[in-house]
Amino acid sequence: MKLRITIDGPAGAGKSTVARELAQALGYGYLDTGAMYRALTLAALRNGVGGDNEAGLKDLLETIDLRLEHGHLRLDGADVADEIRQPAVDRMVSLVAAHPSVRTALVARQRQMASAGGVVMDGRDAGSVVLPEAECKFFLTASLAARAGRRHREMLAQGVRVDIVDVEREMASRDAQDEMRAVGALKVPEGAIVVDTTGLSVAEVVERLLNYCRERGA
Repeated sequence: MKLRITIDGPAGAGKSTVARELAQALGYGYLDTGAMYRALTLAALRNGVGGDNEAGLKDLLETIDLRLEHGHLRLDGADVADEIRQPAVDRMVSLVAAHPSVRTALVARQRQMASAGGVVMDGRDAGSVVLPEAECKFFLTASLAARAGRRHREMLAQGVRVDIVDVEREMASRDAQDEMRAVGALKVPEGAIVVDTTGLSVAEVVERLLNYCRERGA
């Protein structure tokens, strides 16, 4: 039985890494919904479309080529995995993702991609909005300090020099924006298993989720 599995949670909780490894362990596909909003944000920055310009963003979404190929998100044919994690995208993505018409368009694409099952989807509303009927739903969380530390290490690895205090401040601001937005707000989906990843290794988190999914028939 090919299940639909969702992993939600705030930035830095480890959901993307865990989702990728869980998908690999199960032989499932992996879909990072947040990366799709980030790719649109990157396209907006490139094209001079403001994050508060809902109509412009919707028009832009209809012109760019945004697709998943073998687990890699491509924007107009190029792998943008590193570019969508840059600070400029971090600062603008929550604003872009808050627009109802943008979310409606991307949610429709995400549901279509997951329709056949056999997929691990992560994001901020994967289990609450995109796939509320998913067979396995998880919500990963961690302390703000732990999440900021993870994000800071990722940025340093990418060659981006930034003070960890600034990372923590921006992450707290984004948490507030994500939790308060009218559409697709960050919250624990109904029926989701909550896992606090503070102090846990990726392997430990993956093992917990994997055991649960296998109990459900994965």
